[in-house]
Amino acid sequence: MQRRLDGRIALVTGASSGIGEATALALAEEGARVAIAARRRDRLEALAARLEALGAEPLLLAADLLDEREAQRVVAETEAHYGRLDILVNNAGVMYLEPVAEADLGRWRRMLELNVLSLIASTQAALAGMRARRDGHIVNVSSTAGRVANPNAAAYSATKFGVVAFSEALRREVYQDNIRVSVIEPGVVATELREHIGHADTKDALNAWADSMRQLQSRDVAEVIAFCVSRPAHVNINEVLMRPTDQER
Repeated sequence: MQRRLDGRIALVTGASSGIGEATALALAEEGARVAIAARRRDRLEALAARLEALGAEPLLLAADLLDEREAQRVVAETEAHYGRLDILVNNAGVMYLEPVAEADLGRWRRMLELNVLSLIASTQAALAGMRARRDGHIVNVSSTAGRVANPNAAAYSATKFGVVAFSEALRREVYQDNIRVSVIEPGVVATELREHIGHADTKDALNAWADSMRQLQSRDVAEVIAFCVSRPAHVNINEVLMRPTDQER
């Protein structure tokens, strides 16, 4: 049976754990060759071994994507290694939650740079090749926090609203080049993302809320991404909002 992404080249950022790791595996299972980028080389090496077993010919790219030059570099190295880049999954990000009045602005600045500017930089780096080939798909991972702004999540929501807005504006700029853009907005997912929260009371409250429901798993989100990028060329799934059944907001 032919796999839906045979011959396609993908780059997944934030691939050392959670949604990124699961997405790299899901794309490989569908036949894609997959480059994986993140800070933690040991995690990438473990993932690369699993991808190799699936025939994905992985390219390991250890990079701190907080630096926009690194975000551009991983795209350039993927293109140099495989000859092109068909699918870019911008998944790298952090979630720092705390009240505005007590916010660590340095921490929030880093979140804005990683969640938004790094995503923009890697997208920009991928566009020239995709336009030249008139083919490509960019997937940006946002959040339900990009739809609903809650207390203690002001800056995080600002980044994720920004990802949604950027994705739609980008889509309208590049659709005539046959480049597709999808934004994925998951609700509560059982990943290590919540470990980044530095404000103890907010972290405890969020974990208690998450533990009260059947959370999404990384694989659930990865399967949605694989579905989006495997549609026929005339189909662009622009936006997917997904929550655990038990999540109200």
